[in-house]
Amino acid sequence: MDPSFLLTILHDSLLRVTRSVTLSDVVAAIVAVWALRGAFRSARRSFKTTKLRGPPRTDFVFGAAKQIFESPDAGAVYEAWAKEYGVVYEVPTTLGGKKIMLTDPKALTHYYARETWTYVQTESARFFLQHHFGRGILWSQGEDHKRQRKSLTPAFSQAAIRNLTPVFYGSAHKTKSAWEAMIDAGDGDGAIIEVQSWMNHISLDSVGLAGFSHDFGSLVGKPTSITEIFDTIGSSSKRSAVNAGLLLLSQVFPLLEYVPTPRTKLLCEMQRIMEDISKDLLTRTKKEKEEGVLDGKEDKSIIGVLVKANDADSPNHLTHEEVLAQMKVLLVAGYETTSVTMTWALLELAWNPNIQSKLRRELLAFGEEPTYDQQQHSLPYLDAVLHETLRVHPAVTEFDRVAAEDDIIPLSEPVVTKSGEIVNSISVARGTQIGISASCINRSTEIWGVDAKVFRPERWLEEGGIPRKAQDIRAYRHLLTFVDGPRTCLGKGFAMAEFKAVMSVLVKYFVFEMRDGPNTRVELGRGMLPRPRIVGEEGTNVPLRIRRYEG
Repeated sequence: MDPSFLLTILHDSLLRVTRSVTLSDVVAAIVAVWALRGAFRSARRSFKTTKLRGPPRTDFVFGAAKQIFESPDAGAVYEAWAKEYGVVYEVPTTLGGKKIMLTDPKALTHYYARETWTYVQTESARFFLQHHFGRGILWSQGEDHKRQRKSLTPAFSQAAIRNLTPVFYGSAHKTKSAWEAMIDAGDGDGAIIEVQSWMNHISLDSVGLAGFSHDFGSLVGKPTSITEIFDTIGSSSKRSAVNAGLLLLSQVFPLLEYVPTPRTKLLCEMQRIMEDISKDLLTRTKKEKEEGVLDGKEDKSIIGVLVKANDADSPNHLTHEEVLAQMKVLLVAGYETTSVTMTWALLELAWNPNIQSKLRRELLAFGEEPTYDQQQHSLPYLDAVLHETLRVHPAVTEFDRVAAEDDIIPLSEPVVTKSGEIVNSISVARGTQIGISASCINRSTEIWGVDAKVFRPERWLEEGGIPRKAQDIRAYRHLLTFVDGPRTCLGKGFAMAEFKAVMSVLVKYFVFEMRDGPNTRVELGRGMLPRPRIVGEEGTNVPLRIRRYEG
């Protein structure tokens, strides 16, 4: 038989089949393939992963995820589960998913040693980061992350931060002058000041000047698009049930990030504004470098380092898109995390007048404005207040990753599995989700002792103040606030120097009190990160009574 005749028959048959297939058939086939793929992966994970005990699935759709999301203190929820089920346990998540929570120091050390390689960002997290910030250091993994981090490291060296300290003091003194004017405009005895917005503006102006040699002017009331969008996100109202549900579902279906909710619209507008600003700043800096205006003086600034990394012959070359992504990430991180931490510090000082007075005495006794090196070594109580704030109030409270390969995680103490077996390590299959709650571990009574929930800076100064089990947490100062391993926060030195400069000025010259007395209640509001809010206030407002310190 003629082969060409057979080919013609085959072609006609395939054509008839193709013409008979409808769009619904195609969709059904895709869904079926997706479901089979998911079922196969789930079966493999279930077979190879140690079956751990954990809380029951209280919600058919969201598992325990909604309970955690809506809890006023998710860290306390995780801690209660750790006490009931052991140092590693399983939590049911959205649409039948599961994740293993780690609270064991030995398990955490093992995990962080393998971050960005064995344990990587979840698909939904990477989708979110790429969509809103680009393929920068938060999005990247493995060798890509190593290259990007290495290119940025010079901008965050001790020498670089030492040179930036005057910028932080400048922002603090602008705030001091503004608050004095507000007090004088009243009866001169004090004023009610919403401090969170001021901490936001200190952080924004500081990262603008220190990182990009650009003054956003938010502390002097200069209207700019980035100030407006950050303030809008920071003061947004509580999420609706629909928005909360979409957010949780987007962890399974990342494309839901494109649903035009008020939150996603704000984030897209923020992304557009940051993109425009980053392009303008980058173009200006490149032009100044070509014209010799900079004369090498910005080589160690964030933007100087980025421009240098963008050169074709740079050993850790960053593409133009990667440079813009870094700028957007650093703008948001520099603004959001530091402002949240400083707001919590002012709240704790207002709640604890004895701690506030003790810190002020140290600052007054020191006298002059401390240099960067004096901040590190000559003001122990300021250092203790900083680290206690970082411990009790981590800005980023939880981290989720997924295993990129099979692994065995060792434990420092045994756990009982679902079958009743006692094990000293757990098997984790590729594709298993892993969770770590910084707020749980930083405030765990099992790790930090019976007073773990108490704001007590003295623990950092007393001999034996840090329990043995806390010392087993190998991260910076035994805290997970800046995480650990290859993803340790690159800007932690920057953030701590800014905190110390700002607090050393404000606490020295002002007294902070709760507007409604010592029993004032604080809850979590929602900016890009969880933020404190005085109960009953709009958005994330934190009004405090502030008066001059008269000596």
